[in-house]
Amino acid sequence: MSGKAAPGPTGNGTSKPRLDRGRGALGPALELVHTGRAPTRAVLTAELGVTRATAGAVAAELEALGLIRVDAHPGAAAGSQGRPSHRLEVAENGPVALAAQVHADGFRAALVGLGGRIVATAPGCETVDADPAKVLGSVVEAGADLLRSTGLRCVGAGLAVPSAVAEPEGLALNPLHLAWPVGAPVRRIFAECVRAAGITGPAFAGNDVNLAALAEHRHGAGRGARDLLCVATGHRGVGGALVLDGRLHTGSSGLALEVGHLAVNPEGRPCHCGSRGCLDVEADPLALLIEAGRDPGPEVSLLRQAEDLVRDHSTDPTVRRATEALIDRLGLGLAGLVNILNPDRIILGGLHRTLLDADPERLRAVVADRSLWGQSGSVPILPCTLSHNSLVGAAELAWQPVLDDPLGALR
Repeated sequence: MSGKAAPGPTGNGTSKPRLDRGRGALGPALELVHTGRAPTRAVLTAELGVTRATAGAVAAELEALGLIRVDAHPGAAAGSQGRPSHRLEVAENGPVALAAQVHADGFRAALVGLGGRIVATAPGCETVDADPAKVLGSVVEAGADLLRSTGLRCVGAGLAVPSAVAEPEGLALNPLHLAWPVGAPVRRIFAECVRAAGITGPAFAGNDVNLAALAEHRHGAGRGARDLLCVATGHRGVGGALVLDGRLHTGSSGLALEVGHLAVNPEGRPCHCGSRGCLDVEADPLALLIEAGRDPGPEVSLLRQAEDLVRDHSTDPTVRRATEALIDRLGLGLAGLVNILNPDRIILGGLHRTLLDADPERLRAVVADRSLWGQSGSVPILPCTLSHNSLVGAAELAWQPVLDDPLGALR
């Protein structure tokens, strides 16, 4: 909090002790508003377990920092009695994080505010150079242009890449679909590009599906889940992520949940990992096109081609069989993960979301038949709901220091 205390009712500074006692609640309070779990000051008071005066002081300080807006005179709901509680919202013109995403078919930059709100996006690029420094330099410059044009303050930058990112070095271990060198130091390169562009704040990098899961847990289909499993396929390959008690489970070195290399078809296609029949090559967009006997075209992305096919699966027997084959393989992989992880919710992204929409009963039946959940109940399987969830998740990396310590991060 700022060092200046708001005056009390008599103008004698009596609220300063309340502000001091609430100092440690700034971060938790901001996270509650950021994730939509504290829409009013009354809810904030209850969630923090503090007095109403302390919650009011905390909310006022976050507003003074330009992070949230406090509506002291909200309209009363129809039929309600008494004075409505102050409403809390993220500040529309508050600071933003620079988010960047690179995938097999291009890259994109965006500015993302609190609440997972995408404020501005730069036109995407559809080609990815084999030199990560060139790509990351271009995407950061696109983000810097957005910051210059909007004039918004930037708290930091986050990058999503389609590769496992090893910690603590921030190395992209398997960026196979990008033709980048194995072990490329993407976090260091990204941070250097951010500094060179004159952007202040820390820079982070992470796996795109991990970041999609984090965004969905805070702002989308995973909100409220305790143990959330996310499986997705975007342009190439299959990724997975696990959120436990609100935090990404990345393992001892950032490499947990490489679900793309679960074998679901032992006699299937060779995988780049050296095995055969992995989810990576049996349940991604290219796998669907091959299964349906279609040659991938250069006009649009593989994901777009595969999704268009699935949406027409009811009118073409060949496409229907291909769709069912991918649903069965995906279900088999999910069942194995359910047996190991016992999540309370599964969310699917990319082409997997489209497969779920095409035949939800078939997919859920495969998972139930092949897992212990089928004998004791069922695990909800839902589609991801956020557009550009990996971008939003990349921004979450940059927002985390602010959520941990708003005053220290913005000072």
